Amino acid sequence: MKLKQYLLVLPVSTAVLVATPLYASKPLTSGPVTDVVTPTTEKTLSQLIEAALSSDGIRRQYYAQAQAMRETGKATATLVDPKLRFGITGLPTDSFTFDEDPMTNISVGLMQQFNRGETSELTERQATLQANTMAVNVTARELEIINAMTKIWLELGYQQVANQLLVENRILMTELESFIQTNYSIGKSDTQDLINAQLQVAKLDEKIQANQQTQQRLRAQLSEWLGSDWLTNTKQLHASNQLNWRDLQTIEGAITGNSYYSQLKQTPSVQIADASIDVRRTQVALAREAYTPQFGFEVMYAYRQSNNMRGEPASDLVSAYITMDIPLFTGNRQDRNLAAAQYQVGAAQSQKDTLLSQMNAKVNALLVDKNNLTQRLERFESTLLHQADLRVKATERGYQNNTTQFNDVILASRDELALKLEYQRLITDLNLVNNNLSALLNSYGYQVDKPDITLESEHK
Repeated sequence: MKLKQYLLVLPVSTAVLVATPLYASKPLTSGPVTDVVTPTTEKTLSQLIEAALSSDGIRRQYYAQAQAMRETGKATATLVDPKLRFGITGLPTDSFTFDEDPMTNISVGLMQQFNRGETSELTERQATLQANTMAVNVTARELEIINAMTKIWLELGYQQVANQLLVENRILMTELESFIQTNYSIGKSDTQDLINAQLQVAKLDEKIQANQQTQQRLRAQLSEWLGSDWLTNTKQLHASNQLNWRDLQTIEGAITGNSYYSQLKQTPSVQIADASIDVRRTQVALAREAYTPQFGFEVMYAYRQSNNMRGEPASDLVSAYITMDIPLFTGNRQDRNLAAAQYQVGAAQSQKDTLLSQMNAKVNALLVDKNNLTQRLERFESTLLHQADLRVKATERGYQNNTTQFNDVILASRDELALKLEYQRLITDLNLVNNNLSALLNSYGYQVDKPDITLESEHK
């Protein structure tokens, strides 16, 4: 009987799960930005990330700010420009002549101020550390982009797998509806079976449309890094809900216990905290230099046109001075600035310790999720999927023997589909956990060129 053939095909087909290929990650190299807007039918995740990093404006911003800090540090550490002094002294107000009074002279002088102790070197070092901190922000931004895009990629891969399952079930349900419609017209099927089959098709249409909406939204989110042109020109994008986490597994295998501090210290967030501590310590050294006297010198030459009291030409004059401030009253200035700088070091160190504790706790929490998801997947593979398949076959045989209602067949097939979708959801969630672990432990293993910054012209 043809109906039996459809019922035999239905549960088997709904159980078919299209395996998604594992994504083999590879190092990233910076490519031309034009790749982003090239029409394409399929791009791997690494290619999309490569294009996103190459054209990311915030990444270029951090890099430019780091370079600006380095240049500013060199400029600040340089001695101030010398001052030239020119003037007239001792000019009589009754005649305003230069050769009447021997006290009248035309003076020219040069003054130079020196920085305190090692202030110049420390100032340049502080600026360099701040620049290094901003440079680490470039790496942190790269991790942020990779983590966000990988998350969207995995979610999109799940939606595509789910869509394929839904479409396959709709095709079979439509064929079954057509068969029941034929039997109904000749009086071999009742109205309830026909309405139920039609309802299942309508429900699948609704789920497929909702699935398409979610896929479109996820693709639109990718345009944040890839641009609107990419969104317009890219017609198809085949994602996956499974990736290769080989580097992450290597890190996890090398660490025993629940302490991941050694690996976390290599992450950008902790490196930024370390750089902040170094900046504060440099500020302490600068505060100590405030106790050192500041020196300066001044040389002046005075030209005289008048004669001296003996009627002889008056000689020119040369003056030289050395200036030095004396830090005597340090109680309300130097002492308090030094104490403030030392407190800042303690605050920065406490911030780093707190950050490490929080990150280590997040890693352990994610590992708990990973362990539980792995166990749930094993249960699906060993028990649930097999039992769902047996249930479908049992209800199918019962319907063939007129001992089971058609509703039971539909319910069993629908439950099996739900289990298949939940199984894929667990796979996706496991990969999302691995994605977050990779972001925390910095285990993506990618490489990218430095941003290309073009300096503005000095004169326009």
